[in-house]
Amino acid sequence: MGLSAVPTAPPQNVQTDAVNSTTIQFLWNPPPQQFINGINQGYKLLAWPAEIPEAFTVVTIAPDFHGAHHGYITNLKKFTAYFTSVLCFTTPGDGPPSTPQLVRTHEDKPGAVGHLSFTEILDTSLKVSWQEPLEKNGVITGYQVSWEVYGRNGSRLTHTLNSTTHEYKIQGLSSLTTYTIDVAAVTAAGAGLATSSTISSGVPPELPGAPSNLVISNISPRSATLQFRPGYDGKTSISRWIVEGQVGAIGEEEEWVSLYEEENEPDAQTLEIPNLTPYTHYRFRMRQVNIVGASPFSQSSRVIQTLQAPPDVAPTSITVRTASETSLRLRWVPLPDSQYNGNPESVGYRIKYWRPDLRPQALAQVINDRLEREFTIEGLEEWTEYELQMQAFNAIGAGPWSEAVRGRTRESVPSAAPENVSAEAVSSTQILLTWASVPEQDQNGLILGYKILFRAKELDPEPRSHVVRGNHTQSALLTGLRKFVLYELQVLAFTRIGNGVPSSPLLLERTKDDAPGPPVRLVFPEVRLTSVRIVWQPPEEPNGIILGYQIAYRLASSSPNTFTTVEVGATVRQFTATELAPESAYIFRLSAKTRQGWGEPLEATVITTEKRERPAPPRELLVPQAEVTARSLRLQWVPGSDGASPIRYFTVQVRELPGGEWHTYSSSISHEATACAVERLRPFTSYKLRLKATNDIGDSDFSAETDAVTTLQDVPGEPPSSVSVTPHTTSSVLIQWQPPRDESLNGLLQGYRIYYRELESEASSATASKTLKTPSALRAELTAQSSFKTVNSSSTLTTYELTHLKKYRRYEVILTAYNIIGESPASAPVEVFVGEAAPAMAPQNVQVTPLTASQLEVTWEPPPPESQDGNIQGYKVYYWEADSQNETEKMKVLFLPETVLKLKNLTSHTPYRVSISAFNAAGDGPRSDPRQGRTHQAAPGTPSFLAFSEITSTTLNVSWGEPVAANGVLQGYRVVYEPLAPVQGVSKVVTVDVKGNWQRWLKVRDLTKGVTYFFRVQARTIAYGPELQANVTAGPAEGSPGSPRDVSVSKSASELTLQWTEGSVGRTPTTGYVIEVRPSDEGLWDMFAKDIPRSATSYTVSLDKLRQGVTYEFRVVAVNQAGYGEPSSPSTAVSAQVETPFYGEWWFLLVMALSSLIVLLLVVFALVLHGQNKRYKNCGTGKNISNVEETVTLDNGGFAALELNSRHLNVKNTFSKKNGTRSPPRPSPGGLHYSDEDICNKYNSAVLTESTNLKEKSVDASESEGTDSESEDTPPQHSFVNHYMSDPTYYNSWKRRAPAGRAPHRYEAVAGGEAGPHLHTVVTTQSAVFAPAGPGARTPLTGFSSFV
Repeated sequence: MGLSAVPTAPPQNVQTDAVNSTTIQFLWNPPPQQFINGINQGYKLLAWPAEIPEAFTVVTIAPDFHGAHHGYITNLKKFTAYFTSVLCFTTPGDGPPSTPQLVRTHEDKPGAVGHLSFTEILDTSLKVSWQEPLEKNGVITGYQVSWEVYGRNGSRLTHTLNSTTHEYKIQGLSSLTTYTIDVAAVTAAGAGLATSSTISSGVPPELPGAPSNLVISNISPRSATLQFRPGYDGKTSISRWIVEGQVGAIGEEEEWVSLYEEENEPDAQTLEIPNLTPYTHYRFRMRQVNIVGASPFSQSSRVIQTLQAPPDVAPTSITVRTASETSLRLRWVPLPDSQYNGNPESVGYRIKYWRPDLRPQALAQVINDRLEREFTIEGLEEWTEYELQMQAFNAIGAGPWSEAVRGRTRESVPSAAPENVSAEAVSSTQILLTWASVPEQDQNGLILGYKILFRAKELDPEPRSHVVRGNHTQSALLTGLRKFVLYELQVLAFTRIGNGVPSSPLLLERTKDDAPGPPVRLVFPEVRLTSVRIVWQPPEEPNGIILGYQIAYRLASSSPNTFTTVEVGATVRQFTATELAPESAYIFRLSAKTRQGWGEPLEATVITTEKRERPAPPRELLVPQAEVTARSLRLQWVPGSDGASPIRYFTVQVRELPGGEWHTYSSSISHEATACAVERLRPFTSYKLRLKATNDIGDSDFSAETDAVTTLQDVPGEPPSSVSVTPHTTSSVLIQWQPPRDESLNGLLQGYRIYYRELESEASSATASKTLKTPSALRAELTAQSSFKTVNSSSTLTTYELTHLKKYRRYEVILTAYNIIGESPASAPVEVFVGEAAPAMAPQNVQVTPLTASQLEVTWEPPPPESQDGNIQGYKVYYWEADSQNETEKMKVLFLPETVLKLKNLTSHTPYRVSISAFNAAGDGPRSDPRQGRTHQAAPGTPSFLAFSEITSTTLNVSWGEPVAANGVLQGYRVVYEPLAPVQGVSKVVTVDVKGNWQRWLKVRDLTKGVTYFFRVQARTIAYGPELQANVTAGPAEGSPGSPRDVSVSKSASELTLQWTEGSVGRTPTTGYVIEVRPSDEGLWDMFAKDIPRSATSYTVSLDKLRQGVTYEFRVVAVNQAGYGEPSSPSTAVSAQVETPFYGEWWFLLVMALSSLIVLLLVVFALVLHGQNKRYKNCGTGKNISNVEETVTLDNGGFAALELNSRHLNVKNTFSKKNGTRSPPRPSPGGLHYSDEDICNKYNSAVLTESTNLKEKSVDASESEGTDSESEDTPPQHSFVNHYMSDPTYYNSWKRRAPAGRAPHRYEAVAGGEAGPHLHTVVTTQSAVFAPAGPGARTPLTGFSSFV
């Protein structure tokens, strides 16, 4: 039997029947043996639903060689009509299928009903409704509704309904009882799966609560187990659990997608979440659903990462192209990130390739770059078909292999010579060569013919060639060879691409011998009256081995046959003839002899005389233009006088212009000649020629040179070189080349001709072209012009764009150079695939939109359609931080032609630049111009440090540093402090909000001696960042000096003097003192003077520096390296009152005030009539003080103006009760109440330039406790008193009136001063926080706030 083929008949006697609801049985007999056409490999059972013919199911059955066959197809759809058929198959393929038969699978129980819900829930009845099942599995005949008291099986009642009813009212229930209610559909096969729910009669169900306590375990590549605590069930059973997840990118802004739903498991506490993607981050959340609806979502779980797994898919869109004679280029679409299933760094591709005729010998290549899109496989056989497959791999393993693709390498030149080359000389001018063909695996293409290279050894400079067309002639007769010459012979085969390897070794074959040519250069150097000596050279064409010479001579006047003949040996070159007659002319003949006889003679005349001289040079040299060709010319001349001695021969010399040397063309031109053909010249070249004559005496002078003569042009001798053809657009290619070498142009180059033709597609079988019998159909020397189009290109160009080609076709291009005579030989053909080019333009209209602090959304439009040059496969999005492209540039590849991308994990509040390029199968297009976008602000990082200084027993300075990561524009800071343990049963939490970024310190004045405080600072942009925390303990410091003793104050008319004596010394010597002061209108100590030298025991204060009418207490603190020591006991209170004139006495002021009050009341009355709405123009209400921004000029004895700007600083007191004890009110001063009127109208010449929010929380506290804090630019360097002393123009006076019950306190303030430090006040219930105005302010006034 010959080769096997597919069966030509179907199986016989096919019977098919449904066995149950999912299985069909097949019975059949084999086809008749003669129709199987080979070895029966088995049968295929086919089934397809009548409704959906494309949903084929195929089961393969091994052949059973005994009688009837049977088989089954299982897992079919229930109660569905299928067509069924059977076929037989052999190795080459499938035979015809049997006639289809229609079979319906059996009915089965139906699936669950849908959307169970309860309405009209009363004490003894409720209505239940549902929808018909999705999977009917038969004809629905009705529904069963069952109900029972939850947990009591004996109480079950069932009611059957017809198939059109989808609701039922259950009656006779007990009130406030929980029931389980089931609904199931019924077919002829029975009742299906029941859908059940619990409900309490008379208690309408509610929305369920959220699950909690999510715990993840059993993490695998594609699943994880979620354990949870169910939430409140809403008084009915939970019908469904829903799991959502954040996939890949986790964050508050990321979207949640539904991952899994579990139905009909009301008591579930764990769920297995399937179908996860390997090596992906997930975060889960859950909700539970009952018949009312879905619960809120649970809290998010922790973030997990699924394990790695091998890739699930192979690279797609695999195409293979011929790249060269020995290489194929493979292109594919790489895996998208979501398909890596593992660490991206480990992802790569494997290529497997083989020759279909040598399947076991597969080779492989590995590519480790996961983004690579093409690879060139080198080192293949020429003109050979290969099959290739690809797979992706990662660190865990490899994915599936792709479908195999086929490609063929390009035709090439033969890589071996014809075999069995032999040569035989058949005559003196002919050699016969024979050979066998090139081995098939080395042909590398279609053999168009053979070339014989032959060269006369030591005679021809270059081999000549003889072409034998067609690959069936395998012999050649070389004719016109030189006689008895040794030839070097080689044979090579050629394809349309070019010449193959010549045969080796060189064959040497000599032509047969023949009679020789005449001897040359015959001269008579010695002539006497009776004797002559004759000298000659061997023939130029010996045509064999010279055996001897014959000299014959006679008197010219005697009869022609009376020669005297002498023979000499082959080595003899001269002969002397004697006994001649004087003054007579003799004719001499000289001939040579080989095995084949005597050759033709050379004849010369000589006169026996002694009066001889050198000849004169030839005259009248002429080259007729008609005789000039591209490579030869004809020189004519007139001989000069022979000087009484006959001329023996002429010598012609040629010189190539412009700079060539004279060289001898021939020195054996016959003495009788008057013209000579000069050959072997170069085309389109100028020459000069000259001539000399030689007689027996010697050479004449050279003749005059001819005029310059130029040979004609010839076709260029070689084609353009380095021809390359590259795709330019989808319908054009760019051809580039190098001109031929100048010496091969043979004329004026006029241009180039480009021949191109479409090739048959690669897919068509190459065996057809192998067996072409007539290679004339293929180009050899451009004979098949019909299949080529021609384009002329000027001689100055070396590039040309061929346009209007067909897409997705292979073209072949060859080039010739031409001049006026004709064309050069053709270049080797170059093949190109047209239809693919990288996109010519960048994506358009790129937009960058901030989404969050870490995400930007980039959108764009594809490049214009005419510039896409093929299907866009995807985009590369490059992005970088605007000021550091080289360090921060990243690139994301989209392997889908989508035009939107979210860039994630960016730095907040940072400008980014984005540039996009499109790519297709041919490569990347240009990048778009960068577009900028800035991520949103985020909360800042922690402040860089938190430090404390000048810690006394009641005050300190706290300072902090700007966060390293601001993540936005810093709006300010929040400082919170509280004692670590309650003080006197109360833990007071103080919150201070500092607006702006320039001020990063605060003065705190309300500490309790020896108590440790917990400080927290956080920065704010759009939100507060994390806190930086530190503990600090109020003084006195360990090892610091004891309290100074005997503090006393003495007062004179204009100053106070404070005196003390040194107390006990601390661990190290005392270095100095500071003085603290407490005004009577405040209850808080503050630093007053610093850096008082250690030796001092007194200190003097000018009364100008104190506020009039305020009494002060002073105390002294000693300082050493350990810190501030225990303060001394307070001094006696002393008033800063200066003796006042009468207009300063109280009675005078009272009279003035009453007078003013009457005037004021009149004015107020008038204003009320004028318009009430302006009364509170600048005032808020309640305890909020409105923002006042003004610039005031204070007229105070010519002092400079003080400009006050708004600054924002909020102080918030929070009290929390500890240990149940009440916080005792501090003795001084009492709780203050402010009215709007007080603050807005009664600040005489003081401006409150602050938006102050007063926030209080009092927990079980009889009065609001105050805080005293103060902020400055930098921790204070020196006391405000010293500052004031150096600048007497600054003072501040507050007068406080005695309290009258709970009446509002009135404050008056006078401020005068330099335009330097701008001060802002925040009034709290009991404290003021002062701060300088801005970064431009000078050193702050330390401790100023103690006089508020």
